[in-house]
Amino acid sequence: MFDFDATLPFMALQFLLLSALLNAIFYKPVTKALDDRDNYIRTNKVDARERLDKAERLIKDYEQQLANARKQSQALIAQAEAEAQKVYAERVAEAQQEAQAQREQAAREIEQQKQAALSSLEQQVDSLSQQILGKLLGAGAR
Repeated sequence: MFDFDATLPFMALQFLLLSALLNAIFYKPVTKALDDRDNYIRTNKVDARERLDKAERLIKDYEQQLANARKQSQALIAQAEAEAQKVYAERVAEAQQEAQAQREQAAREIEQQKQAALSSLEQQVDSLSQQILGKLLGAGAR
């Protein structure tokens, strides 16, 4: 059935040459391309993971800074409100003192005017009394 003449070794040699040629021309470049691609994917994946970790750290830092800024702004707002309340209380106290001083000044002026009016009335009463007495005595002497 099989003939072992020179064609079998020649076919085996052709097969080996074809295998070597395919290996050199096709398999090695394809294998190298696949290895390069695998390395590229692996390094990109590692880089992406590192960037993601860095981004997460930055997010946490920014959130912490934002929380600190909010706390500071709330503290500043509370401080400003306290200062405004203090200024308001001082102004109200000053206004009350000023109003009290004006009331006291008005009361003094009223008292002075009252005393002046009473003094004037006393003089008029004395004058009228003298006139009445003069008329009564003058009418009784006639």
